[in-house]
Amino acid sequence: MLKLESVAAFVSVVEAGSIAGAARRLGISKSVVSERLTELERVLGAKFIQRTTRRLSLTQDGSAFYGRARQILRDVDSAATEVAKRRGTLMGPLRISAPVSFGNLHLGPALFGLLAKYPGVELTLDLDDRFVDVLAEGYDAVVRHGPLDDKRLIVKRLAASRRVLVASPDYFKRYGKPTSLEELERHRAVIYTNRGASDWRFRVGRKLVTVSPTAALRVNNGLLMRDAAIAGLAVALLPTFFLETPLKNQTLKVIDVGAEPEGATVFVAYPEDLRSSEKIRTLTTWLRQAFGDPPYWDQ
Repeated sequence: MLKLESVAAFVSVVEAGSIAGAARRLGISKSVVSERLTELERVLGAKFIQRTTRRLSLTQDGSAFYGRARQILRDVDSAATEVAKRRGTLMGPLRISAPVSFGNLHLGPALFGLLAKYPGVELTLDLDDRFVDVLAEGYDAVVRHGPLDDKRLIVKRLAASRRVLVASPDYFKRYGKPTSLEELERHRAVIYTNRGASDWRFRVGRKLVTVSPTAALRVNNGLLMRDAAIAGLAVALLPTFFLETPLKNQTLKVIDVGAEPEGATVFVAYPEDLRSSEKIRTLTTWLRQAFGDPPYWDQ
């Protein structure tokens, strides 16, 4: 008889890329994952995964079965969620990816309240600044700051995000304070590598003007960018959700160059097949309320 736990083990192995990764995701031992995978192949009479000493790869049967198996798990989870909803609660797994800095500062605290209200939800929150493939890596949703170009996903706005130019008083003493876009281009900058220097865009009238300052540091983490600016290394263009404390204690000061930096948006995105998911709807509503409009970090 085909067991749902064996199907879940197979899907987790595919999405995690290894038996060890699947074991961590499921919270069970590697040997149990292997046993469930072997049992699935025995029951269905097909080889799904080719194992070598270096890696795992899907067979043709495995590729054919994976899409249907993943949908089966989605359908079972949706059915369980529907039953839980009738009892006024939510339950089951929920796997989310989000940026490291925003996750630490704002998303995590918001989700703690969600979990307290719905203790039946089994949340996995992966913090990673890279742009994950939501479908290939098996996430239910991804929270991102900035544009999302994956046409396979449904994208919903959570909150607006202002960005400002900042530097430390020590930086101003050594390099001066830019007062125009032309002067800014001659200054040292901390550049976010996931978007590059072209991310420095400013609204001048109806146009967006790109500024390309000299990179003193390139890094893929927002909090490290902030700390580099506090250390006096360079100017940084940062979302205001990083800046409440350093602006309050004046370790960073806002720079006015006569043009408004291009803003951004905090989004949640999820696969098309989760359009009717009650957990995703609840997550979206909860985060919108937790962040506020305008968001609490800008009030």
